[in-house]
Amino acid sequence: MDTPQPAASAQQFTQLFSATRRGARLARLLAVEQLAAWGWPRDGERTDAAALVVAELATNAVVHGRLEGRGFRLGLALLPTGRLRIEVTDPRGERDLPAVLREADEGGRGLIIVEALAVDWGVDPCPPSGKTVWAEVRAVTTGARGQALSG
Repeated sequence: MDTPQPAASAQQFTQLFSATRRGARLARLLAVEQLAAWGWPRDGERTDAAALVVAELATNAVVHGRLEGRGFRLGLALLPTGRLRIEVTDPRGERDLPAVLREADEGGRGLIIVEALAVDWGVDPCPPSGKTVWAEVRAVTTGARGQALSG
């Protein structure tokens, strides 16, 4: 599957994290900090949506993609298409989606949330092993002085 890749001129952020719940929380926090550095409002609807997508993908990497001694990578890129691309790469190559959920299940809804918030999302192999789960959300546009504009 050919997925759009960030242009070389796009603003990008990449960081490795430990495959722990603390690492997943840190990924979310640093994503919000990076978005703020790019001019996104900290309490904006799109910032909240992006933070939630990062949290869900990072948690999935920790819970389902963890291999002992290996972490996960978070990537953010502002694309020329007006989207923010969020990528989480983990060392497990399995791309199976979760089984059917029961109403009483407490977990397992992460990708449902991602699908609801994202314009597009998918899973790509990351040779020699591993996978990248990615999602694209609408980006916040900023004016000449870095002020967030609605849109």
